[in-house]
Amino acid sequence: MSVLVEKADLSLKYTAHYNEVKESLREDSADVLNTPRNKAFQDFVMQGIPTRKNENYKYTNLQPQFFPEYRFIHRREPAKVDLNAVFRCDVPQLDTHLAFIFNGWYYENNQQVGQLPKGVILESLEKMAHEKPELLIKYASLANTGDDPLVALNTAFAKDGYFLYVPKNTVIEKPIQLINFLKANQDAFVTQRNFIYVEEGADVKIISCDHTLNLNKYLNNSVTEVFVGANANFEYYTLQNQHNSTTSLNSVFIHQERDSRATTLYSSLHGGLIRNNLKFILDGENAEANLFGMAFIDKKQHVDNFTQVIHAKPHCLSNQVYKNVLDDDSTGAFSGRIHVVRDAQKTNAFQRNNNLLLTDKATMQTKPQLIIDADDVKCSHGATVGQIDEEALFYLRARGIEESKARLMMMNAFAHEVVQRISVEPLRDRIDELVDKRLKGEVARCHECAYNCEC
Repeated sequence: MSVLVEKADLSLKYTAHYNEVKESLREDSADVLNTPRNKAFQDFVMQGIPTRKNENYKYTNLQPQFFPEYRFIHRREPAKVDLNAVFRCDVPQLDTHLAFIFNGWYYENNQQVGQLPKGVILESLEKMAHEKPELLIKYASLANTGDDPLVALNTAFAKDGYFLYVPKNTVIEKPIQLINFLKANQDAFVTQRNFIYVEEGADVKIISCDHTLNLNKYLNNSVTEVFVGANANFEYYTLQNQHNSTTSLNSVFIHQERDSRATTLYSSLHGGLIRNNLKFILDGENAEANLFGMAFIDKKQHVDNFTQVIHAKPHCLSNQVYKNVLDDDSTGAFSGRIHVVRDAQKTNAFQRNNNLLLTDKATMQTKPQLIIDADDVKCSHGATVGQIDEEALFYLRARGIEESKARLMMMNAFAHEVVQRISVEPLRDRIDELVDKRLKGEVARCHECAYNCEC
């Protein structure tokens, strides 16, 4: 009975807050953001905060993460750090266009963004919702509030994030690096909404780095909608490195047209609870989607990757490789769903999830799924959960390599398959180094920051 009361109280708490702030949310926001707010919140109330009874959240109960008394950040606040002096994920050789998101809000960095090719727009979503509403109305419709309560809650509270537009046939040679900071003077609830439109023939690489700058609890609920035009190339690399009191909820929706190529790669090095929702729709012939991920977690950390790939047109290719290394009492989950619709013939779809458990207490749940409504396809999926191969370990030790180094070599080799998928060489080398440090236990928090934060 008390559990039911707690759940009801939890729902009432968020309903009361929305009713309190819904008018102020509309202030300074464009119609394209305001119109869906009330329906979105109704969808959230109908679905509720996900529990394990929700099939899509079977392995991650988010209810406890919503219990703390957070301060909701619904307005832009002065940045408490000198953003222009900040590190770049500590990759000195990485030459990028640098942009900042502070507690879910986009902050100007004209020195870097001004160097973008002509016609490219990297700006505040709040600002561009007023100036380019036609793009959002036409293309920002991938995140359905009736399908997921986290998306519904994000849509109800959404005020800002980043807006990226890459015009037709424009190639951005240098990656765009987005630094996502969380820092507040008390526990905070952050909402971030992002939109990316890569027009026909365009090419862009994005590096997103998530960091916390102090020890307060954070719940960050982020939604990103991406539209990739015909014959365009889009690469999205995410480095998640936050402290153990952070809940990071990320939903990314990608729509691809014919002959396009989209790649995502998530590196989860540290964080309390991480949930990555990723949905691809291959809606044009010869589209290619690549989904890669790796997580290295210990203590009581939890990482859950939930992927959906919908093959809606013939002659498309998708490839998924996710790898996890779990230590101590950590827990992980992977749910991968491939749906080949009727008439999506000549589909090639592959999915693999491999997991390495370093202790008897670490646990991993994996659920690969195939739904095939076409008959001329090549599809496969598989998953493994196990410990270090003792025979291979013995082989290395027999050649004079001490056990700790041999184990490290094997774990690095296990992860390397995903690391090598990073096309930006300086980033690939740095991630390789961070993975090595993480496996040695040297990276227990984001201490690589230029700011020596206690996080």
